[in-house]
Amino acid sequence: MGLVCIMAAIVVAIFQYYQTRHQPAPSQPSATQSKKDTSASHSPSSKAVDALVSIEVKGRAPKTGYSRTQFGDGWLLNGSCDTRNVILNRDLVDTIVNERCKVTKGTLYDPYTGITIEFLRGDTTSDLVQIDHVVALSNAWQTGAQLLTTDERIRFANDPLELLAVGGAANQAKADGDAATWLPANKSFRCQYVARQIAVKQKYRLWVTQAERDAMTRILEGCPEQTLPTP
Repeated sequence: MGLVCIMAAIVVAIFQYYQTRHQPAPSQPSATQSKKDTSASHSPSSKAVDALVSIEVKGRAPKTGYSRTQFGDGWLLNGSCDTRNVILNRDLVDTIVNERCKVTKGTLYDPYTGITIEFLRGDTTSDLVQIDHVVALSNAWQTGAQLLTTDERIRFANDPLELLAVGGAANQAKADGDAATWLPANKSFRCQYVARQIAVKQKYRLWVTQAERDAMTRILEGCPEQTLPTP
């Protein structure tokens, strides 16, 4: 029980850090059946379609200079808890956490596929559940992140708003795709997915390509009241 409290405290600490360093505040995931975000309230002025209009439309910048290390060397540590395990504990249900602050077991209702995945930590099983950067890091690099400071890029890559626990196969299939080239197979989650991408791009002052904007607009036409994710 003490470990669960520690994990909860870590999540709170991460949110407070981001709120003081970067506005607007980050949000919890809106994954279907998520134990941490099932009935979030939203501001009437936070519609995704309105936010999308405010984001600049430009072509992709060259990928020159991109590498994963531009966004930090892996997950940030807060004591013995790293970002990956914080997100696993946030998004999975019935989690078991060991004395090293590692999630060893849990159940994921994969928002990208709608499939239930039983997570068990191990050399051959851990990759069944992965942490996705909702806006792929290479996409971010080519749409403005290369203009951010190193510190901002590290915060970007560890921001709970930008992260979701998802099925490993779906994450690999997405690769560095944007909304114009990849959308979740779970159609009921597409509005939430696009809204989260918009929230991330708005927060970090990234732009969208015309193809991205067109794809996002098409999705949001089916859910014009979709709001941005909030804590």
